[in-house]
Amino acid sequence: MQDREAVFHLNFRRKPFNGNFAVVAGLETAINFMSNFKFDESDLKYLQGLVTSDGSKLFERAFLDYLGNIKFSCDVDAMIEGTLAFPYEPILRVKGPILQAQLLESALLNIINFQTIIATKASRICAAAKGDEVIEFGLRRAQGIDGALSGTRAAYVGGCHSTSNVLGGKYFGIPVKGTHAHSWIMAFDDEEKAFSAYAEVLPKNCIYLIDTYNTIEGVKKAIKVAREMRLKGHEMLGVRIDSGDLSALSIKVRQLLDAAGFSQAKIMASNELDEFIIRDLKEQGSKVNLWGVGTNLITAKDQPALDGVYKLSAIQNAAGKWQYRLKISEQMAKVTNPGIQQVRRYFDHGKSVYDMIYDIEIGNPNEAEMHDVADPTQKIIPSKNLTYQDLLIPIFRKGKLVYEIPKLHQARDHAIEQQKLFSKEVRRFLHPQPYFVGLERELYDMKVALIDEITKKYK
Repeated sequence: MQDREAVFHLNFRRKPFNGNFAVVAGLETAINFMSNFKFDESDLKYLQGLVTSDGSKLFERAFLDYLGNIKFSCDVDAMIEGTLAFPYEPILRVKGPILQAQLLESALLNIINFQTIIATKASRICAAAKGDEVIEFGLRRAQGIDGALSGTRAAYVGGCHSTSNVLGGKYFGIPVKGTHAHSWIMAFDDEEKAFSAYAEVLPKNCIYLIDTYNTIEGVKKAIKVAREMRLKGHEMLGVRIDSGDLSALSIKVRQLLDAAGFSQAKIMASNELDEFIIRDLKEQGSKVNLWGVGTNLITAKDQPALDGVYKLSAIQNAAGKWQYRLKISEQMAKVTNPGIQQVRRYFDHGKSVYDMIYDIEIGNPNEAEMHDVADPTQKIIPSKNLTYQDLLIPIFRKGKLVYEIPKLHQARDHAIEQQKLFSKEVRRFLHPQPYFVGLERELYDMKVALIDEITKKYK
């Protein structure tokens, strides 16, 4: 059966962070993986050494030779990075020899799940900042080296403006920004001397960390050094607060900066920030206008994993005819959708109003009603006056890359523009207005028939 054509879809079931949507990320990384998909000699040698419980070889030599000769030949369609996806919508579709398609599962889930959850968290944090610059500060708290690098990349796709992860900046072309550490201040006998030394070596890049000992006294010393640097033609960029009452302190710091003639200096905050704290600080009248967000972003601390799955939905029989498949579960949320799926997004005067999941072989999305994926009793018949866009686009055809990978900043721009397509009610952090995603009628009927058939067969 190894070369029999099959179709798999990657999607998620649970709304991230109790919101509505996820920001798709990781496609370029997945493309690089699939483009270089092969088993080299070291892989085959390792597999050859694996044994069963009785000590015999786990894999036959002929099978390992087969693996060594595999050339990636699947068709892949996907939502492009930055697209907003909703539960049960396929983010990515793989069609090809079942052995190849199955082997991709773990890698694709690892790549797409992690980067998508981080991009989604970043989008929420940037939305809370309401246009202020957000710096991804997560390197030291990330889940290992790759977690840091993949997280940095995904946070930028989700909307962050820059990163403190210099290696991430090198690899991905992301702008890098940061400040000195508390240890810089503590290494000197006097806080003012520490600021002066920092200004001397980085005169055009000074953001002073002012809370090592006393925030208000710290900003007064920063102002003194900044005045001296101004006489030399250099302007202070800002100050950073990393502890204490960020709202009250930022207001006092702003008053001192303005009175001293540094009204353009930024006030940066860090210290365990997330979208809810940033939102609250904004509502409290905080004067912070530059945000360094680390742990809660890079680990997606309140939901550290997207529950993405990769499931078989169709396979060709020996005669080449498609046979649709689904997984049954006692939990309705885990019953999968069959078919060869596409997602169609409908727009009314430029705003997204609902999505349809349909089958490209049997569906007729221009004519049919659709049933809500979560509550099939709820139905919608798409208006003929709406415009629409199919979201899964060709990435590979027969293993050949047919998609021009955009620059990373273009993926970020796409994510930002995507969010403008949805109402603020749909984008609320908590208890958002539900967004309708439906199964096209033919696909829904096929699913019901398959459930009935399987239920009877395995009673």
